[in-house]
Amino acid sequence: MDVRTTPPQEHPVSPAPPRKPDTRALATVMHTAFFLLLGASVARFLLRHPGEPRTPWIIALSIVLALLYVLGPALGAAPTLRRLLWLGLVVATWVVLVVLAPSFAWCAVPLFYTGLRTLPPRAAVVLVALLTVFVVAAQLKLSQDFDPNLLLAPPAVAALATAVFVHTERQAEAQRALIDDLIRTRRELAATERREGTLAERQRLSMEIHDTLAQHLSSQQMLLQAADRTWDSDPGTARAHVRTATDIAARGLAEARRLVHDLAPPELSGGAGLADALRALDAGPDIEVRFHLEGAPVPLPDRAESALLRIAQGALANVREHSGARTAALTLSFLGDQVVLDVADDGHGFPRSPESTTPTAPVRDESVPGGSVPGHRGHGLPAIRARVSQLGGDLTVESTPGEGTVLSASIPLEPTG
Repeated sequence: MDVRTTPPQEHPVSPAPPRKPDTRALATVMHTAFFLLLGASVARFLLRHPGEPRTPWIIALSIVLALLYVLGPALGAAPTLRRLLWLGLVVATWVVLVVLAPSFAWCAVPLFYTGLRTLPPRAAVVLVALLTVFVVAAQLKLSQDFDPNLLLAPPAVAALATAVFVHTERQAEAQRALIDDLIRTRRELAATERREGTLAERQRLSMEIHDTLAQHLSSQQMLLQAADRTWDSDPGTARAHVRTATDIAARGLAEARRLVHDLAPPELSGGAGLADALRALDAGPDIEVRFHLEGAPVPLPDRAESALLRIAQGALANVREHSGARTAALTLSFLGDQVVLDVADDGHGFPRSPESTTPTAPVRDESVPGGSVPGHRGHGLPAIRARVSQLGGDLTVESTPGEGTVLSASIPLEPTG
C-alpha cells in the first residue's frame, strides 16, 4: 500500500476579471454608427448646399473629427488626462460643425456613449445634457415651423440612452463584485482544505509513530530495565533481554526508514502477508501473544492490511501498558463480506461503568468517532477508532472487571462478483 503523503487537492482559482466589462461589440456598433452618421451628415450638406463657401471648412472639420475619433480606442477607456483632452477636442470639433451645419447634430448619439464611458457618472450626465442642448438648438434651426417633437424628442432619447447605460454599468459592477466574492470564497476554501489536509496528515503521522516507533522504544525500555535488574543474578536472561532489545531496535530503525520513505508498514513488505505480520507481533517479554486465523484468506486492499496491522499493534500496546495481562490472543477472521480482527487479553479489564448496576457488568463501547474508554489513555484507542472509521468499519470494545478485554474491529470488504 502506498500511503505516502499526498497533498490535498486544490481548486483551480481563476484570475480576477477585468475591471471593465467586455464592451467590444457595443463599441463596434457605436463606432460604426458614428461614421455612418458623420458620412450621412456630410452627404446631406453637400446635396443641400452645393457651392457653399462653408463647404471646405465642413469637409476639413469632418475629416478632423473622423481622425480624432479613430484615435480614441488607442487611448483606452480610463479617464486619463490624455483621454479627457481627446474627448474635449472631439466635442469641440463637433460643436463647431453643428454651428456651421446643424445636420451634424445626430452624431451626438455615439458621443453620448463615448462620454458615458470616459467620464465619471455626474460629469458624463452634464456632458450629455450639453450635447442634447446643441442637438435641440440645431433641430429647431433646421425646422421652418415649430415642432414640439424637436424640443422633446432629443432630451427623451438622451435620457433613455443614459439610463440604459448607467443601469447596465451598475449591473456589470454588481456582477464583477459577485465574481470577486466567488473567487475569494474559492481561495478561502482551497486554503481551508490545505489546512485540513495538513492537520489530517499530522494526525495520521502521530498515529503511525505511536503505533510503531513509540511501541518499539517502550519495549526496549522494558527489556533493558529487566536486563538491568537480572544482570547480576541471571546474566543469561539479562543478555537475552539485551539481544531482544537489539532486535527490536533494528526493527524500529527499519520502521523509521520506511516511515520516512512512504509510511507503509515494513512487516508487510517483501511479500509478507497480513497473517504472517500479525503472527510475528509481540506485546513484551511478560505477555504471551497467540495468533489464530479463521476462514479462507482473501486478498485485502493495501490500505486495509496496513490499518489492521496498525490496529493490532495499537491494541497490543494498550494490553502491555494498561491491562496487566499475561496472555493476549489475536484472531483474524475472514467472513465473506468483511474481515474481523479480535484482540483479547486476560487482564484486569475496565472499571464498572457509571450506568452499570453490578461490578461484573460488561463495559461495551461501540462509538467509532472518538472519546476514550476508562483505563486507556493517549493516542491508542482514539487512533484505532480513527483507522476503523476511515475504512468504513465498526469498532467494539467489551470488558468485564477481572475477566479481561476484547477489542473487535470489523472492516467491510468490497464484493468480488
